[in-house]
Amino acid sequence: MSNEQQNLPPVSSATAHEAAGKIGALPASIKGLDPSVRIYGPAFPVKCPAGDNLHLHHAIYAVQPGEVMVVDCGEGVEYGYWGEVMAIAAQQRGIAGLVTSGGVRDSQRMLAMGFPVFCGAIAIQGTGKNPSLPGSIGEPITFGRTTVRRGDWVIGDDDGVVVLPKERVEEILAKSRQRDEHEIEIFAQLRAGERTVDILGFPDLNK
Repeated sequence: MSNEQQNLPPVSSATAHEAAGKIGALPASIKGLDPSVRIYGPAFPVKCPAGDNLHLHHAIYAVQPGEVMVVDCGEGVEYGYWGEVMAIAAQQRGIAGLVTSGGVRDSQRMLAMGFPVFCGAIAIQGTGKNPSLPGSIGEPITFGRTTVRRGDWVIGDDDGVVVLPKERVEEILAKSRQRDEHEIEIFAQLRAGERTVDILGFPDLNK
């Protein structure tokens, strides 16, 4: 992560998705345990076999402080891959948070800890620890329709999660801030009584 990226102010996931050309959105099923919590930082991708979290345990000690663990669990959503024990270990390591397609448990305890978690489900089923099952740590993964590489930029908030290509981070976030400034002007026009279809130049349905 560059010094420039570290100093960039956060923008919303939806704005960044639009500014990026409508790319990078993770599945809409991925939601934060606490809607008021945000995740913002470079990705560390992990691939877990369905129903097994051994790769996650090892990944905790490969992640650098400030990175966000982005974990694909395939079709195994109904398992609790992550809980309080792992969250404590991750906080100790300085990990910025977790984004996973799988389930988590101990949700209220993690909320109390303030550890940011975005997940596909809250699930109580336990997981295996089989070293022979395929997975990966730090290598690119496919999460929904988005390829996630280490260092790609993760933004998660109450609307969802977007992952931005690392080589375009500064460009996309600059465009995001421009969009935010333009929307402030639109809000003023709407409050003055103007119509969305006129302000945004949408076609007339009768033509």
